[in-house]
Amino acid sequence: MTTITPLALPEILLITPKRHGDARGWFTETWSRRAFQAAGLDHDFVQDNQAFSAKAGTVRGLHFQQAPHPQAKLVRVLSGAIHDVAVDVRAGSATFGQWVGARLTAEGGEQLLIPRGFAHGYCTLTDDCMLAYKVDGDYAPGTEGGVAWDDPDLAIAWGVDPDQAITSDKDKVLPRLKDMPQARF
Repeated sequence: MTTITPLALPEILLITPKRHGDARGWFTETWSRRAFQAAGLDHDFVQDNQAFSAKAGTVRGLHFQQAPHPQAKLVRVLSGAIHDVAVDVRAGSATFGQWVGARLTAEGGEQLLIPRGFAHGYCTLTDDCMLAYKVDGDYAPGTEGGVAWDDPDLAIAWGVDPDQAITSDKDKVLPRLKDMPQARF
């Protein structure tokens, strides 16, 4: 049985599939339409993605896609560990601008379900970190949006010295939340 735990922002769910093990190793069901539907989660995932980061302290995000192609994500770690973060960017939401984070590890098998309307990012806590994630919307570059990972108003505790973080040129120029155009979901 999979354990589903709402975090401080209750739309963000920490999902921990049960592992069945013996002397040979273990088996787990990482996603099941039936199990998700039984829990009231009805995502039609259309694409699987994989990402690799060579160095600990790599920060990717905070990214989202907006209408007409928003995406929910189901994120898990295949090797290493990350600090995974979701920020509410839904205009008018009672929790707009609030964030929640969770540690995801290959060893523990935890996953984070990030619904549409939330920016997503993560910081690698180990070298040679690999992620896999499902999305419920096709990639549409014209609908991409983002928020500066180091926005001082968000004050996200990434677990890395900001001066030592490894980021992309794209992420270095993302706006602060207060300067971001209103996103549509």
